[in-house]
Amino acid sequence: MCDMSNVTRMTRRVPALGPGKKDDERGGGTNTGLITKTRPKTKKPSLYRVLLLNDDYTPMEFVVWILQRFFNKNQDDALQIMLHVHQNGVGVCGVYSYEVAESKVTEVLDAARQNQHPLQCTMEKE
Repeated sequence: MCDMSNVTRMTRRVPALGPGKKDDERGGGTNTGLITKTRPKTKKPSLYRVLLLNDDYTPMEFVVWILQRFFNKNQDDALQIMLHVHQNGVGVCGVYSYEVAESKVTEVLDAARQNQHPLQCTMEKE
């Protein structure tokens, strides 16, 4: 059974209009209505995985540096992710909201280009 002790109900009187009465004449009716206030349901934002793709040219040390610099990974975690990318062709760097994931991808691609590496980074919806 639902506990209704914390529910606040508001009612207001609505004037009843009979035949031939104008809107501005107050009727003696007792019609009541229930006014409820609804709150919009908030939805959690979608999350996106940031992925590194393996290539045959980007040095492993550079990939480890990327993971430490842009994804705040420690040396051991960065090494494990780099090896996963190397062995499986792709690896997850982190999971973020759309805006953060997009920013991370851009940062990684910019750093790779500045250092003349063909490293690819993408994002996909989780």
